[in-house]
Amino acid sequence: MTEFSVDANTICLFDVDGTLTAARQPVTTEMSMFIEKLKTRVRVGVVGGSDLCKIKEQLGDDENGLVAYKEGQLISIQSIQAHMGEELLQEFINFCLNYMSKIKLPKKRGTFIEFRNGMLNISPIGRSCTVEERKEFYELDQRESIREKFVSVLKEQFKGKGLSFSIGGQISFDVFPDGWDKRYCLGIIEKDNYSTIHFFGDKTKPGGNDYEIYCDPRTIGHEVTCPDETQKLCQQLFFS
Repeated sequence: MTEFSVDANTICLFDVDGTLTAARQPVTTEMSMFIEKLKTRVRVGVVGGSDLCKIKEQLGDDENGLVAYKEGQLISIQSIQAHMGEELLQEFINFCLNYMSKIKLPKKRGTFIEFRNGMLNISPIGRSCTVEERKEFYELDQRESIREKFVSVLKEQFKGKGLSFSIGGQISFDVFPDGWDKRYCLGIIEKDNYSTIHFFGDKTKPGGNDYEIYCDPRTIGHEVTCPDETQKLCQQLFFS
C-alpha cells in the first residue's frame, strides 16, 4: 500500500455549490469521506459566498472569504455596511427592490435580498424557493438572462461607486465592494506561507463568482462542472 504524508505547503481551496455539493444541498457521504481522505494529503479550505451557518449545513466547517474561520475559530471579518455607508447601502437596496418588483416570473418567494457580512446576495425569485422552483428559475434564467440583465443595469446605475458583481449558483448574484471577491481569502492565508494554492470552482467564466480567484496568478485554477468531477480530479492530482 502506498503511504502518503500531509504536504503542509499545499492547500486546496474549494467553492461549494456545484463543486463540492449540488446547489444548496448537503454534501454526500462519499464526498465527505473523500475530503477527509484529501486532508491526509494536503491542507483543505472552503471559499463560499454563504455565511458560516449555511456552509455548515452543507459541509460542516472550514474557511470562507471575508468572514474567515480556521479550525472553528474566527480569524477575520469585514463589514459591507461599514464600508459602503448606510446612505449608499439603502439607495442600492431600494433600487434593487424596485427593479425586482417589475420582473414577472412564474413564481416569487421570500428573501430577495440577503444581507451578509461581506456582500449582498440578490435573488429575483427569493432564496426561500424550493429545489424544484430553484431549478425552474435557473432554466428560465438560462434562456432569458434575467440575472445578467439585472447586473448590467446595476453596473450602469451605480457606476463609480466601487461595487463589483458576480453571478453564481442558480438563483442569485452577489454584490460586494471592489476587491472583496473570493481572492480576498488569499491575503488571509498568505501568512501560512503555502507554496502551492489550488482552487476548484464551477463558475470560472467572466462574471462568475469563481472567475477572479481562478485566474489569480497566486492560484492553480481548476474548472469543474460537478462534485464528481472535483473528486476525480483531486484523485488524479493527489493520489496517483
